[in-house]
Amino acid sequence: MHSSSWQWADHQGHAFLTCKLLNSWPHGFFTRNFWPQVPEDLTPALHPQAAVQRVKQVHGSRVLTPTEMAQMDAESTHPEADALMSDGPNQALWVCSADCNPVLIGDCVTGQAAAIHAGWRGTALKIVPQAVAKMQAQGSRLADLRVAIGPAIAGEVYQVATTVAAEVGRTIAPGDHNSDEALVEALQSLAHSPILPDDESGKARLDVRQVNVWQLTQLGLSLAQISVAPHCTFQEPERFFSYRRTGEKQVQWSGIVSRTAA
Repeated sequence: MHSSSWQWADHQGHAFLTCKLLNSWPHGFFTRNFWPQVPEDLTPALHPQAAVQRVKQVHGSRVLTPTEMAQMDAESTHPEADALMSDGPNQALWVCSADCNPVLIGDCVTGQAAAIHAGWRGTALKIVPQAVAKMQAQGSRLADLRVAIGPAIAGEVYQVATTVAAEVGRTIAPGDHNSDEALVEALQSLAHSPILPDDESGKARLDVRQVNVWQLTQLGLSLAQISVAPHCTFQEPERFFSYRRTGEKQVQWSGIVSRTAA
């Protein structure tokens, strides 16, 4: 989807991915070639004066703003959450991933932004719609949002248990179903389904990025407001870490910097 809207930029001799939908915001989806650099090292590639914001990701659905983070009596420097939403300009919001979806959102009018870590667990908890709802509560309109979903594991190679596919699919499935299997079969029968069949009994192939797209369009966003990176972390080992491929806990970072109102 919108594969032509993605292009590579350069920092320190390495390439990182950007999306034309987010051209109004300094942003980037960085590759494994930047490892082991962290957001404090990478933010200057986006905006030299931006304040770094990041959290401890736990595969949940919590969405925090920098103000909320500053007010928390956290035991560690980075409170537990899986999404960040800006509440002022020049805030660099970062998430990390190694197969899960890095989702960056910008508001064309307010200039505010969000960065979301959406694996299958977070997607089952509807973390992307929750982040959008929090942006709306801060004054955003759905029509003003632009969403880029970065490199993640592709559905064609992401085998999961039918129970997992059902847990995620339940967030987008119409109607009631008697069992997980019935729900998955119903979703698989739909056009452009994010749940694909698998040869192994009790398994399915799950396209988490497309589930996020479905969740966004069911909120009321148009497909023109959403772009999915044409890159798979599992199938491109030269560019991306993949936990499913190697079992190693290594990550690539994705970030976006908020700006002033238009």
